[in-house]
Amino acid sequence: MLIKSLEELNKVKQQALEKVKIRQHRDAVQTNKNILVCGGTGCLASDSDKVAKNLEVILKARGLSDRIQVIRTGCFGFCEQGPIVKIEPDNVFYVRVGPKDAKDIVDMHLIKGSQVERLLYEDPQKKEKVHNQEDMTFYRKQLRVALRNCGLINPEDITEYIALDGYQALGKALAQMSPTGVIDVIKRSGLRGRGGGGFPTGLKWEITGKQENSQKYIICNADEGDPGAFMDRSILEGDPHSVIEAMAIGAYAIGAHMGIVYIRAEYPLAIARLTNALQQARDTGLLGKGIFGTGFSFDVKLKYGAGAFVCGEETALINSCEGKRGEPNYKPPYPAEEGYWGFPTCVNNVETFANIPVIMNRGADWFASMGTGKSKGTKVFALAGKINNVGLVEVPMGITLREIIFDIGGGIPHGRKFKAVQTGGPSGGVITEENLDTPIDYDGLLKIGTMMGSGGMIVMDEDDNMVNIAKFYLEFTMDEACGRCGPGRIGTKRLYEMLCKITSGEATMADLDAIKQLAYMVKDSALCGLCQTAPNPVISTMKYFWHEYLNFVQKEDHPHQEGKYASKNKTGVKS
Repeated sequence: MLIKSLEELNKVKQQALEKVKIRQHRDAVQTNKNILVCGGTGCLASDSDKVAKNLEVILKARGLSDRIQVIRTGCFGFCEQGPIVKIEPDNVFYVRVGPKDAKDIVDMHLIKGSQVERLLYEDPQKKEKVHNQEDMTFYRKQLRVALRNCGLINPEDITEYIALDGYQALGKALAQMSPTGVIDVIKRSGLRGRGGGGFPTGLKWEITGKQENSQKYIICNADEGDPGAFMDRSILEGDPHSVIEAMAIGAYAIGAHMGIVYIRAEYPLAIARLTNALQQARDTGLLGKGIFGTGFSFDVKLKYGAGAFVCGEETALINSCEGKRGEPNYKPPYPAEEGYWGFPTCVNNVETFANIPVIMNRGADWFASMGTGKSKGTKVFALAGKINNVGLVEVPMGITLREIIFDIGGGIPHGRKFKAVQTGGPSGGVITEENLDTPIDYDGLLKIGTMMGSGGMIVMDEDDNMVNIAKFYLEFTMDEACGRCGPGRIGTKRLYEMLCKITSGEATMADLDAIKQLAYMVKDSALCGLCQTAPNPVISTMKYFWHEYLNFVQKEDHPHQEGKYASKNKTGVKS
């Protein structure tokens, strides 16, 4: 099957739509049903593939396999409740499903029309079973744009992506728009980089496009390294074609003909599905020479990363792509001027690319209508830590942290008290209860001493000691620093050693002054963003939880406060 025009793409779309329309038109009378089974990494680790196989076997035995499909999708996001099985068009959401539950789902729900009560999600506040996904608090305030197809389509079937407007944006760009016209749409949308830096995507494309060079490259940064982050992995596992299509659109806009996906080798499922999607796109003529019968040619290759966190920085990533040591370069020149092998190169991350096709299809004004003044659209967060509803959430920019943690996240387990949330991973800082009503956007988070980052959000409760939290992040950045600059190589190690001295109960007030001074020195003098932001957890926790640092300091160093702070304790103290 070769697709050489928008007309041919639309024919494939209409044929494929018959397979997936049951997942969209829930009010229609349907005799057929679909069983959607989560095929994300988390659910697969809990035997969701065995659940799917059992469902298929039982459906065949009951003579139902001709009208009921079992579809392995990407991540639904509600990871705490996996494995997940969803029945469409009923919109019934079963949680923590085991292989032995397949029989009851078929016999009770699909044959007798009675929901399997024990497998329904129970609202922790109302203590009631939820019979429809739309009534689940976890999803009620979400707005899925980058994740629009995850949990809805089979990521290994290109026709399902095409059925839901897949590759329409690319066809529209090539047939009806100039490269500058495409860039203008992305600029007007207000989309900013979702990898952490927040640089305007359209502006980056424009700068790269203006470089006078016949050879250019576009790179997808899939080197997701933040502790607790799994946003990019889930998109690649659940909707790989959206990233491929976006890369082709970006390549057309900047004048590139080759793309690279730099992906962590620790993501085997994402790699497998991306590899499959690339081959399907080539087989259908949506990658390769003369795409859509035009003069535009484009292809993508994969480059595996070895797990170095610093390779998330674009110049270190490019060095790694070239086979060199993954170390950052001094800037300027920026990659848009001199990148991969010295040629102009545009680097965007997975989530950024996932927004491109829908912006092109629905328009810049539609995307810009969501979010806040300088932070448009939505943001995907990996919600983890001391939170009831661990999972992947996508919310409009401007929503408050309180809404994410207590409405979507379901609050703190076991009735414990909320203490702080770390945003931005090891590069960010903590946010306390007094700032829970801060709208989440790029500028708002910077004002309270943290950052958006790529989207990791780790919640802590009253049992967590914030000095130990800072030490955890410093140990991570110390290990991941590439060693090229002194502040990164030596400064992070000294900060970590000081934190160890503090938590061992051997520090003095002079040590607290010294660690604060060193934190700002490293922040101001390190070469790249990794080590420039490495002291942030220390600075942030010292600002909001200074008393916890004092609790570790020997009592004789502040006798005027005796009785308020803990005495010397080699094993640490509770906050």
